[in-house]
Amino acid sequence: MHFRTRRNWLSDPNGLVVHRGRHHLFFQHNPDGVEHREMSWGHASSADLVHWEEHPVAIRATPQIQIYSGSAVVDHANASGLGTADSPALVAVFTASARDRAHQAQALAYSTAEGLTWRLYEGNPVLDRGSSDFRDPKVFRYEGPAGSYWVMVAVEAHERRVVLYRSDDLLAWSYLSSYGPRGAVGGVWECPDLFPLAVDGAADDVRWVLLISLCPGGIAGGSGTQYVVGDFDGVTFTPDDPPPVGDPRLAPSREQLERLDWLDHGPDCYAGVTFWGLADADRTLIAWMSKWDYARELPVSEAAPQRGRMTLPRRLALTRHAGRPVLRQEVAAPPTSPVARHRVRDLTAPGTVTTDLPASARLDVRLELEAGTSCSLVLGADGSDGADGIVLTYDAAASRVRIERPLPAPPAAGGEIPASFAGAWTMPLDGGPAQSWTLWLDDGTLELFADDGTRVLTCLTGHEAASSLRCEPGPGAVVSLEAVVSTLAEL
Repeated sequence: MHFRTRRNWLSDPNGLVVHRGRHHLFFQHNPDGVEHREMSWGHASSADLVHWEEHPVAIRATPQIQIYSGSAVVDHANASGLGTADSPALVAVFTASARDRAHQAQALAYSTAEGLTWRLYEGNPVLDRGSSDFRDPKVFRYEGPAGSYWVMVAVEAHERRVVLYRSDDLLAWSYLSSYGPRGAVGGVWECPDLFPLAVDGAADDVRWVLLISLCPGGIAGGSGTQYVVGDFDGVTFTPDDPPPVGDPRLAPSREQLERLDWLDHGPDCYAGVTFWGLADADRTLIAWMSKWDYARELPVSEAAPQRGRMTLPRRLALTRHAGRPVLRQEVAAPPTSPVARHRVRDLTAPGTVTTDLPASARLDVRLELEAGTSCSLVLGADGSDGADGIVLTYDAAASRVRIERPLPAPPAAGGEIPASFAGAWTMPLDGGPAQSWTLWLDDGTLELFADDGTRVLTCLTGHEAASSLRCEPGPGAVVSLEAVVSTLAEL
């Protein structure tokens, strides 16, 4: 389910585009090893976002530049002249990072072969600000009162500033406006995205969402992604509720960070962007499932050396919550089939709920506690007491879930997991002793969706799979716990 390459390094998703019924996922990739170097664009595609086919390297680094993050579109009108009316080009817009100096500019590559082979545009770069940190272009087609044209949203990373440009042909770009620095500015800004969504599906209530990844300075410490809801008139993005002007010299408090909106509260969700070519109602995001604090140090298998994977694809929507629109996320997957249902009531002592969790599963948990009490759920990897497992603790008094990830025992092969991998992360939830969560478990990963998908926490587990679920109530009693285990019918 979670895409990873057969071999070598993988990080930021790039060029997410739907073309002729297939979802194309490009990504930061080192074709020659597991280290973060020689950045090129790897390539995979899928018809269902579950089963992925990996293709040969799409755009390879050259002696002059590395191919950093960017996006891809289909030039149906052939405005660029890089394809034909019958065979429109896929156009990738990426950051060309110079090898001989600190310089980043935006460049093009194009494909008239269904994205399987690519050519670098001879007129590169197409947009150069003379900057060392101008990167991560996301291109989309704007259709609105201001006209019809291509828009590029990119960042001046160290300035913590989003910059917007427009073009009629994807080749010549003119400046529109900028946004920031606002909100979280504790690290460089990267990988922006900007897109419209209808609030609760209402066609007459459309807002725009600006995603901004930053590292460090995220809500979980290190890498993270904030989002801002507002309006885009074709020139300027204006937030509905402007975040405070940020000062990178000052470390914000946890309370200040929690006043902002975050795509994910966990450590392992970064650089997420959405697909071009889907209807707004089907807006789908994929992110890199790792964290720069330890991504370069995670152990690899000698037989198949590989680092990095993607989150599950997530369908995005806006819903009104506490009087304002917030992002709602759900996994974009085919329907699941329940395979087991477990219920316990009036639990006052630790007890194992199930020891037969599939390697890939959806786990729907309904938990009801006595008011003011707490309860821990332990996802164990050994089918027994789960001593090395992930611990999810819900504190009903504080209305907060805490996920603790201990340092696993060294794996049999591939080396030790770095000490920085261990940690604990919290996420505020709507109050009350009753909670409904959806947990997606797959190949050593956990993605937790709570508050009807408006709060998400993602982390690697350090184990190949969780096989047991154990309940450990705090002082007081667990009134009831129901866990429904489901699998994808296709798996």
